[in-house]
Amino acid sequence: MATKWSLTIDCVYPAKLAAFWALALGYVEKPAPPGFGSWEEWFSDHGVPEDEWDDGAYLSDPDGVGPTLSFLKVPEPKMVKNRLHVDVQVGGGRDTPWEVRWPRVVEAVERLTAAGATVVREDELQGRPDHVVMADPEGNEFCVV
Repeated sequence: MATKWSLTIDCVYPAKLAAFWALALGYVEKPAPPGFGSWEEWFSDHGVPEDEWDDGAYLSDPDGVGPTLSFLKVPEPKMVKNRLHVDVQVGGGRDTPWEVRWPRVVEAVERLTAAGATVVREDELQGRPDHVVMADPEGNEFCVV
């Protein structure tokens, strides 16, 4: 049996970064735990000081299949290249004909750029574009493939 896991991203602005990744991945805000009508109710019940309620943001896959994502506030900005990154797999994989796959990648790059991401570089395979390395609004690298 596989171990359930989630991904936590340190960031300066949790809500802003969570909104970007919700758009990028089609995720939604993670619902409050059972028995609570909101995260604020849960925070209050668990003694979290009110001035810390915006120190995190939480996303989940609306289909319940993918891992959850947590965005936790830290005081320092990103300093160096990620050692782990997300591949946003919009193209359909290399089994999909390039003529079908590449326009999907381009559309996603345009949508994510409009949402605050930046293009780092476009990588090629066998002389034509293959995937795009991007950075989210706080500089975390990811690929659109």
